[in-house]
Amino acid sequence: MNQVDDRIDPALLGLLDGMVDAGASDLHLVPGYRPAHRVHGALLPLQAGETLDPGRTRQMIESVMPHAALDRIDELRNFDYSIALLHKDQPCRFRANVFLAQGSLCACFRHIPNQIPSFEWMGFPKSLAGRIMHLTNGLVIITGITGSGKTTTLAALIEQLNCEGGYRIITVEEPVEYVFSRNDKTVITQREVGTDVGSFYDGLKYGLRQDPDVVLVGEIRDRETAQMALSAAETGHLILATLHTKDAKGAVTRFVDLFPYEVQDDVRTQLSLSLRYVVAQHLLTSTAPGEKRVLALEVMTVNHAVRAAIRNGKIESLESAIQTGKRDGMLPLDDSLEQLAATGRISVETARRYAKDPEGMNIGRAMAR
Repeated sequence: MNQVDDRIDPALLGLLDGMVDAGASDLHLVPGYRPAHRVHGALLPLQAGETLDPGRTRQMIESVMPHAALDRIDELRNFDYSIALLHKDQPCRFRANVFLAQGSLCACFRHIPNQIPSFEWMGFPKSLAGRIMHLTNGLVIITGITGSGKTTTLAALIEQLNCEGGYRIITVEEPVEYVFSRNDKTVITQREVGTDVGSFYDGLKYGLRQDPDVVLVGEIRDRETAQMALSAAETGHLILATLHTKDAKGAVTRFVDLFPYEVQDDVRTQLSLSLRYVVAQHLLTSTAPGEKRVLALEVMTVNHAVRAAIRNGKIESLESAIQTGKRDGMLPLDDSLEQLAATGRISVETARRYAKDPEGMNIGRAMAR
């Protein structure tokens, strides 16, 4: 983690302070535009902000970059890291992504809360969290688009295991975001890709030699990491990981597609035996102005029907397996949306916009439950 209080550009410090005060999740710095906040899903350019100049923007961004990356950013073109500073005398952390666009340096800063949110605050079912946490082995995938709360869900699961105690936990992240509290009954090591370890694959490979019970993999993005995750899940470890897809079915497809066609049948067989849950997340606009976004979920439990569909490559049948698998703890996305709309937390229009079968939604049925 990059400590930057002493050298941060005062203008950037003011923007980051303002971001925290505004309750924004993200700050965007792109030359040619005013600085912009993301607040509860809405992109809001700063009314008092001036259009950013490329040279001045670069100066601000470089003031918080790790020294090792300063001379290489034009070569790297993209760089992720985390920074820490003081806000009103309290520690404050951010995840930063720095990138080039049309030759100019740009950045997106995401505020990382000091406290890991509770399941209640997130709207994540505690019963589902309990089932995932007490698995003794296997692969659990949390999926969703960027900004859907995947990292926060994983952090809440790990923190709960940390509080229960008795676990050896390893995380491999890019960058490290939430920092877990110390607990004498648990041992956690958090490794940052690019700083502590070369890649997610290396972090997982060598992590298996460090006597883990649980391994968090920030993202499965290549064949090597996917294969190592499968092997680790098969040999008695609980692997928690993320993928960038919009639903459970897409997560299975995306995972298998990381491998060459000629080995995909074997991969599907392995995945059908190792996968335990896929949870797809969506953060939706609340009906209450100024309130945080609302979590909608699709939950796929790997029962016999799901296992057979994965093994045989009948991915389209996963939708019906989720619909008929409610006794096994499955939750279709449209059911989640119906319930949120019925309780007034999201609008009917929002529910239908994200539904897989908008015409088949029955908000009145959900209200009667």
